[in-house]
This record gives sequence, structure tokens and C-alpha cells, in this order.
Amino acid sequence: MLRSLKSHWPEYLIEAACLAVFMISANLFAAAIFHPSSAVAHRVSDPLAGRFLMGLAMGGTAVALIFSPWGKRSGAHMNPSTTLTFYRLGRVEPWDAVFYVAAQFAGGIAGTLFAAAILGRVIAHPSVDFVVTRPGAGGPWVAFAAELVITFVLMTTILVVSNTKRLARYTGLFAGALVTLYITFEAPLSGMSMNPARTFGSDFAASRYTALWVYLVAPLAGMLLAAEAYLRAGRVRVAHCAKLHHENDHRCIFLCRYGELR
Repeated sequence: MLRSLKSHWPEYLIEAACLAVFMISANLFAAAIFHPSSAVAHRVSDPLAGRFLMGLAMGGTAVALIFSPWGKRSGAHMNPSTTLTFYRLGRVEPWDAVFYVAAQFAGGIAGTLFAAAILGRVIAHPSVDFVVTRPGAGGPWVAFAAELVITFVLMTTILVVSNTKRLARYTGLFAGALVTLYITFEAPLSGMSMNPARTFGSDFAASRYTALWVYLVAPLAGMLLAAEAYLRAGRVRVAHCAKLHHENDHRCIFLCRYGELR
């Protein structure tokens, strides 16, 4: 444990910082797009169009973080489900997985609290509401199914693209595009979380934990199922590394086999 902490603490801090930035961005963009006092809200009255703008903003934020120097170093998981799935695939050491998950939860909380300090009462307005994720009209089981499906598709995409030589460097673009699509079209079902730490950060700041179990269980289950499906697909498959962007000069702390990718 101490060896991992001493050697890899910069990556742990980066994971916390990346999700904190993501949460700050989410709250700022939600306020800018949906708050009644916003000029954007006055011009964009269609909910679908509003969600599309929010999707572009958050998909763009995800891409920027993945391709940033921080993201290139830590692997830009920003999600306990992603880290634990790569642990299952044999690419993450046990203590690195523990510290990554702890850092991600800390970052989700810190980012939302920082956004609250910036936005004041705006963040608590029902149109922003700390960007909490809650089930839609279909209830928690529909939300659970939706989260399961979207995380399954996301992780399947990440695994296929990141382990295809000619596409690997574009993994972040594929992930960002899915975030945009999910916020636009899936958000009414579950709020579009895919991330236990992201949901817990909002819930902690709002002091409200609506159907939290959905967002703790479904994303991890969906990604683990994607990993199993990937491993069992027609031919022998392997996840070469846990980084979403590997073709850079930053060190890799994972059990890396990226050099074997052909």
C-alpha cells in the first residue's frame, strides 16, 4: 500500500482533480443553459435542444480532460466503474484501484462543493439542482436498466477502440461522442450518470440520495458485463492497457501491454 501511494500519488491526485473539473464544468454549464435567468434558457426553450447543448458541453469536457496532460498521465478514468473494470481485466494493481476509486469519490465531492461556492444559490435552483442524477418518470428500475445499457455500450466501445491499433489514439473522441448522445437522448430516463463518484458528489452537496443504489450498482454491472463480453467474443482478446490515451510520453503506472498492440 505505502509503496503504491509513494510511487503513484501524482496519478491519484490527477484522478481527483479531473473529476473535480468535470463536476465544476457540469454545474457551470447547467446553470448557463437551464437556469431561468440565463440568456441561453430564454433562447432555447426546447428540452431536447437544451440537453443537446449540455451534451456537447460535457462531451467536450470529457474529451478535453482525456487529451489533457493530466488525462494522458493518469489514464483519465474519472469513474470507479472504469477503474474496477480494468482491474478485473488485469491491467490495474489492487492498491492502485483502491486509491483511484477513493480519489474519484473525493474529486466528485470537492468539485461539486467548489461549484456551489462559485454559484451560490444558483446551484440549488431546481433547474440546476447540483446536477444530481435521479430516475425519470419510469422509476428506479427503468433508470437501472438504462444505466446498465449505456455503460455496457460505453465500455464495449472503449475496449474495442483502445485495443485497435489504428483507432486507439481516438478513444477519447468516441467516449466524448457517447457522452453527448447519452445526455441528449438518455438523460430523461436516468439523469445519465454512468459514474458512482459523479452521482455521489452531487448527492453529497445536495444532501439528498435519491435511488443512489441505482447509480452505485448499474454502472459497475454494465461495465463488468462489457468486459466479460469482450473477453469471450469469438477470438482471444486482451485489454492492453487501462489508459484511454496511451500514445504520449507520460509514464504508465498500469500493468501495461500496449507495446504488444498490433
